[in-house]
Amino acid sequence: MPKRLLQGVVVSDKNAKTVVVEVERRYTHPLLKKTVRRSKKYHAHDENNVFKIGDLVSIEESRPISKNKRWVVVGDTKR
Repeated sequence: MPKRLLQGVVVSDKNAKTVVVEVERRYTHPLLKKTVRRSKKYHAHDENNVFKIGDLVSIEESRPISKNKRWVVVGDTKR
């Protein structure tokens, strides 16, 4: 089974080797037919502390690294 890839913006880099990435998804509401925006935050592993707040990054699903981290930062994405 392939690993999931998500894109989001780094909202926190205060933890060691960890960044918090906010991923926004858009979908059409089934009844109102209006576009709805939902966001969720993921803790992702950043081995070399490369990424800073505001960076657009891709994250990939991985094995559990800690209590909250199940994602790894794959790379930088251009806006």
